[in-house]
Amino acid sequence: MDISLARTFLEIVRSGSLVAASEQLHVTQAAITARVQSLESQLNCSLFVRNRAGARLTADGEAFVSYAHQMVQAWEAAQRDLPLLQGFDKVLRVGGETSLSNPLMLHWVRQLRQQISGHTIRAEVGEGALLLRKLEQGTLDAALVFQPAYWPGLQVEELLEEKLIQVCLPARPAPYIYIDWGEDFRRQHDAALPDKARAELSFNLGPQALQYLLECGGSGYFRRRVVQSYLDQGVLQRVPQAPEFSFPTFLVYARERDNPVLQQAIALLRAAAQNSTDWSQRWSPEL
Repeated sequence: MDISLARTFLEIVRSGSLVAASEQLHVTQAAITARVQSLESQLNCSLFVRNRAGARLTADGEAFVSYAHQMVQAWEAAQRDLPLLQGFDKVLRVGGETSLSNPLMLHWVRQLRQQISGHTIRAEVGEGALLLRKLEQGTLDAALVFQPAYWPGLQVEELLEEKLIQVCLPARPAPYIYIDWGEDFRRQHDAALPDKARAELSFNLGPQALQYLLECGGSGYFRRRVVQSYLDQGVLQRVPQAPEFSFPTFLVYARERDNPVLQQAIALLRAAAQNSTDWSQRWSPEL
């Protein structure tokens, strides 16, 4: 497999010209030209329109971008996973959104290691849309996301019914902190609370926002499981008459990759989700 052809194509797309791509890849322009010609010959179509301004994608070139990304990602995944470690004949790849990494993903991975033998475990944390794309491409077996995609071939299961509730630090309830919980939340939040649609402070990561609130004060929307222990201890309190918003967690996997081991892994996840009630751990993405 000459993956350099796909990488070269993507570099030309990123840099905008064959000359710039040759500089980034540290090869001659003649080598870049030869790779493009080879790729176009194998695909039997033109990928670029080349002129003095650089290289512009043709319609076929636009269509090939997603395939090129899939090829490179699949190759990189193969390089990570192969050869298999001695004593392990399979790889199980699971993913979850960043806010689910602690504790749910940790509990799940712990159970996978204890209960499923003969498999290496690849756990990945990332943005939901990227995880869904990797599921579609086959580089993930299952993923935990907040907003699933109902694409053909993907199995979607609601794993946890969760609520977003507004809480505050009693001694310092201001300012209002806007946490971006995704498109559905933005739409519902702005309709219910138009006066809070614009906030002086906002985060796109719930655990980071909660850590800030606990240290500096304020109010904002968080998942009930995450703040429940703080509410029980009186560290935080609910904001009176603030609306709640539904915010479930979904398990998504490709039906064509379904097998007994994956179903065992999913059963372990369901058990971990039911047994994991305290999600209040502080967490920093820098640690």
